[in-house]
Amino acid sequence: MFLGTSASAPTARRAPSALLIRRGGDRLLFDCGEGTQRQLLRSSVGLIDLEQIFVTHLHADHYLGLPGLLKTFSLRMREAPLTIYGPAGLRELTESLRRVFGRLSYRVELVELAPGELVRGEGYRICAFPVSHGVAALGYALVEDERPGRFDDRAADALGVPFGPERGRLQRGEPVILPDGRSVSAAELVGPPRPGRTIVYTGDTTPAEMVPALFPGADVLVHEATFTEEEAERARITGHSTARQAAQLALDAETWSNVAAVAAGITVDAESIALETIAAVGIGGNALGQRHTRRHMNDVWRPRLFDRSAFEAWQREGRPGAPARAAALADAVCLGHDVPPVDVEKRATLRRIIATAGL
Repeated sequence: MFLGTSASAPTARRAPSALLIRRGGDRLLFDCGEGTQRQLLRSSVGLIDLEQIFVTHLHADHYLGLPGLLKTFSLRMREAPLTIYGPAGLRELTESLRRVFGRLSYRVELVELAPGELVRGEGYRICAFPVSHGVAALGYALVEDERPGRFDDRAADALGVPFGPERGRLQRGEPVILPDGRSVSAAELVGPPRPGRTIVYTGDTTPAEMVPALFPGADVLVHEATFTEEEAERARITGHSTARQAAQLALDAETWSNVAAVAAGITVDAESIALETIAAVGIGGNALGQRHTRRHMNDVWRPRLFDRSAFEAWQREGRPGAPARAAALADAVCLGHDVPPVDVEKRATLRRIIATAGL
């Protein structure tokens, strides 16, 4: 869930960087720009007691939301500990902010990560990797462990497996005995193990050239795109990327879905970022194979992950189109969320592309 997609400064309807990933029962916050707690309150998730926050780097637009969030948790008399991960300098910065948020009702653990370090979760790991932004900075990748195969409900119905704990045991690889005495093994109903999914979040950076090598075929790449190609030199000087560069990285990494997630709120409009990303990767088969759920509430929205099986089926039908690589739509720029003046022609072009793709 994207809680903020504006770069450097908020716009009237978009907040600075903040990304929430829900994985099982875990809620993981990546970056905490100004106003993040309000964005959470306005989302379907709500202001939950987060257990882990990952900061990419220590520029203000990525951590200014932390003092208010920490204080609000304390005002609610939170007791559960909170762990904040980040690059070198995180402890010093947080200690300096204590005069702002004061005494807390819970313990905050600060962990400075080095590139290559891992944070383990239940069934997944968070991998820190180096990015280039002129200061100590990290990108993060959520990499799932191998997942069980898909359970064949129709075959289970045909075999007379009742709904309930029996199906759960089969999904865990355990055999079950049916009421009539027959034995059913997991191999009869559960497919081969599936590879875990990978979501990569770069934070602010020049083109993250390491991503294709470290995370080839990632399911989702969230790469910053603060400028268009017209300002490529400015992007280089300030340690940022253009939308074209972000799209090219997604192609190089053969990602299934590319999201140009950061649109500058001052000099570049969201439509320009979207159009450049689309032009770089092509509308092709990826877009035609996708279906996104759009939840536009300011810039709080939730995309649905790319459906690999649907796209592969679409390919088997002999349809022409781009290879299954980066997705062609830059949804994360939150079309329609920038205040006037709006380039009506660009917006009309985007809407026409999206309508043509059937999204």
